[in-house]
Amino acid sequence: MTEATSCGGVVIFRGKILLLYKNYRNKYEGWVLPKGTVESGEEYRETAIREVKEETGVKAAIIKYVGKSQYTFNTTHDMIVKDVHWYLMMADSYFSKPQREEYFVDSGYYKYHEAYHLLKFTNEKQILEKAYNEYLELKKSNLWGSRKYF
Repeated sequence: MTEATSCGGVVIFRGKILLLYKNYRNKYEGWVLPKGTVESGEEYRETAIREVKEETGVKAAIIKYVGKSQYTFNTTHDMIVKDVHWYLMMADSYFSKPQREEYFVDSGYYKYHEAYHLLKFTNEKQILEKAYNEYLELKKSNLWGSRKYF
């Protein structure tokens, strides 16, 4: 068994959530949130910002930490236990460009209910729900977009 750590973001712009569509060798992989592996010497926050930028082309700012999800998967040689640390993030435009090298063929911003139903993985749906509720609370308090969080 091998342990691995990734970080990612629930990126929001004007109330819509950024998703990526993965298609590997013409096999449906599904819609996912941007995330990736922590590199040596990197802080989790740095990983989340870097991975969102690499996978989507979006320069996003972290608003707050929203939690951790965990899942396991098998490779030909090992079982991997992966922790993913998630951040609520804010983008500055609707621009996005999927990273072809990682087999992302589409990306875009979706309304909450669309994003929730598009997401392939239950753990990402749970993180989306938590992050979106945080976003709504900040918005209700007129704190979303304020410089207080940068």
